[in-house]
Amino acid sequence: MTAPNTSDADQRENMVAIGMMTLAMFVLPVMDTIAKYLSVRIPPLEITFARFFFQLLICVLAAALTGNLRRLKSRRLGINLLRGSMLTFSSLCFFTALKFMPVATAMAIFFVEPMILTILAVLFLKEKIGVRRIAGILVGLAGAMLILRPSFADAGLAALLPLCTATLFACYLMLNRRFAGQESLYAIQFSTGLAGTIIMGIVMTVTTLSGQTDYAFVMPNVGEMPLLAMIGGISFLGHALVVQAFQKGEASMLAPLNYIEIIGATLLGYLVFGDFPDGMTWAGIALIVGGGLYIAHRERIKKPA
Repeated sequence: MTAPNTSDADQRENMVAIGMMTLAMFVLPVMDTIAKYLSVRIPPLEITFARFFFQLLICVLAAALTGNLRRLKSRRLGINLLRGSMLTFSSLCFFTALKFMPVATAMAIFFVEPMILTILAVLFLKEKIGVRRIAGILVGLAGAMLILRPSFADAGLAALLPLCTATLFACYLMLNRRFAGQESLYAIQFSTGLAGTIIMGIVMTVTTLSGQTDYAFVMPNVGEMPLLAMIGGISFLGHALVVQAFQKGEASMLAPLNYIEIIGATLLGYLVFGDFPDGMTWAGIALIVGGGLYIAHRERIKKPA
């Protein structure tokens, strides 16, 4: 009896992981497109609340149906709530940006996140980087500047919100890196949904009671309610696919696939809103993607085999 071919099994796992990651990168822009569509009438605060409320609800239902309710319990509730808070404000910044900017433009600026994460890892995790990765960071930031300059004319200071999103999301990922493997998928999704629901619920209540009409609660109509629920469902599905992909495949192989999300965002932005990036934006996207891919490459080769 022959032993199973380990390399073939690993290759199959990697192919499954690539498929899951690719699917996630086409699924997640649907959430952003729905958020932009709803932002015409519904405030970003409410859209963000809906994302985490329905994510929380779906997570509990999924755990109950699969007999995993015990796995909702967190070993590090404080850390998970902090992670959830960062992801909540990251989402709020991005959904607010989408009210004023095309989906692909906001997404492109957001993708300076690997550069910001690298900087944060140096400052707080004491990781070492060389001249080449510093060059990759500078190239990516230069690309962001190319996109930001013309965006200010249309969106004003809102053009900076995707940068805020990237910074907060990088902090979220840095905490993930620091406490990797210590929680189940259900515990992470549950605590994230709980944090977002509580925080956005409090903020939305305050803005509504204080009469701030631009941020106050708006009763969704019959057509909007299913779309708000879809945002939470897509969030749960997309991030579950990403987590499962990274559990099955090699991180260095999967990281570059993040940039597929720009393709999905561009396609949906054009089909739904008629938005298509101009030449300057494409040049900025090329620099950001190039810088990000180079950083991912240097991250891969610095690790021992």
